[in-house]
Amino acid sequence: MAAQTFDIKKALTTLSSFYDKSAIPSISKYIEIPNQSPAFDPEWATNGLMEQAITLLSEWVKSENVPGLSLEIIRLEGRTPIIFMTKDAVNSNQTVLMYGHLDKQPPLTEAWEQGLHPYKAVLRDGKLYGRGGADDGYSTYACIGAIKAILEQGAAHAAIRIIIEAREESGSQDLEAYVNHLKSRIGVPSLIVCLDSGCGNYEQFWLTTSLRGAVMGALNVKVLKEAVHSGHASGIVPSSFRVIRKLLERIEDVDTGKVIVPVVMKEIPEFRIQEQRETAAILGDHFLDEYPFFGNTQPMSTDPVELMLNRNWRATLSYTGIDGVPSVSAGGNVLRTDTTLKLSMRVPPHVPANDAAAELKSILEKDPPFKAHVEFNVSGAMSGWASPKLADWLEQEISTGSTAVFGKKHACLGEGGSIPFMGMLGELFPKAQFVITGILGPASNAHGPNEFLHVDMVKKVTAVVAGILVKHAQLTEN
Repeated sequence: MAAQTFDIKKALTTLSSFYDKSAIPSISKYIEIPNQSPAFDPEWATNGLMEQAITLLSEWVKSENVPGLSLEIIRLEGRTPIIFMTKDAVNSNQTVLMYGHLDKQPPLTEAWEQGLHPYKAVLRDGKLYGRGGADDGYSTYACIGAIKAILEQGAAHAAIRIIIEAREESGSQDLEAYVNHLKSRIGVPSLIVCLDSGCGNYEQFWLTTSLRGAVMGALNVKVLKEAVHSGHASGIVPSSFRVIRKLLERIEDVDTGKVIVPVVMKEIPEFRIQEQRETAAILGDHFLDEYPFFGNTQPMSTDPVELMLNRNWRATLSYTGIDGVPSVSAGGNVLRTDTTLKLSMRVPPHVPANDAAAELKSILEKDPPFKAHVEFNVSGAMSGWASPKLADWLEQEISTGSTAVFGKKHACLGEGGSIPFMGMLGELFPKAQFVITGILGPASNAHGPNEFLHVDMVKKVTAVVAGILVKHAQLTEN
């Protein structure tokens, strides 16, 4: 008979040794593999880098000799592989689905500090530097660590299903196919744990309660068949850049940064606003420390609550690439034929991304200035997600676990970025509870230079997750 009590402080001691002796050395080897996500590495299927990462993680899992745990590498034709792990329940009728990913963002090698490198693991001041360690290589190790901590104490646990995918940084286009392929083996989870999110600080357990969606696309304006001397053409031929400026005024208020596309201008639920107030009260102005403002640059508001709402619940527009414009040193006195601007519009959690994409395209292409050729090609549309209300048992366990491990109650955080598949899982398993958490906190800089994994934080987060799994196993109803 499995024990129903679980000593979370004992689990933390177990996990501290587990990470120091086994997980951190293996994550360090994983960091050395430049397995960029398919969107950034068109040769991923043939250069063997993704395969190296999958093999490393799989072999490490097997070396941990977790009783009753099975592991498979599953490959669907034309898609990135996944690692799928299962473990039968012990004294429980529940099922939990756990998720992480192993693909990486581009390295940005030249931007890393001296002495650091995206593909060289460096342990310094309790932080493990290197690309992908925190986003999201650690997730495999956290899943196994939580299970081992539970088994050591003989506690009950639900049937465990773990998916580690290899295309998250490219939009998780393969994940739904795998979830459908494995549906009968996954079952109907009553709890979904995602280990690919952020934290507001390293002082408590953080629960992600919302994620914005995203619409990406390229806006092209063409005014000439061939480039012409600017002294001869300017004043007669409208500049393609000027036309783009006029078009952007249709979708963004340049003075406030507010996106004025009607479909995304939805009212924010009051309880979500209150959630952001509570988060702002915990973090104060300190959360701005993670943004490397240059010189005297100021944030868009002096009110932390407004900044939180801007990042987590309002639409925003970023300009992430440009074509048709030469470098400053190469630019001559020429009126160019066209300009292409890459747009990334973050979409509120409660707005369908496809609706936003359709309206954005319509607004930009309708009645173009000077009848110039205008085309907006949508390259991606990913809806956001908002968590269901936490069940009483789950909220109590998260609070108890965070207090026991960190000495502070947990906190909730909205994320401005996307985890594309969360909406899909919410639709597939509408009665499931969600624990979306992670270790990407201040200055950890996922996707940027000097990314690091906060070692003490990952140990504590894993301990709290283990406690949640034990409590979940004690439920008697699905």
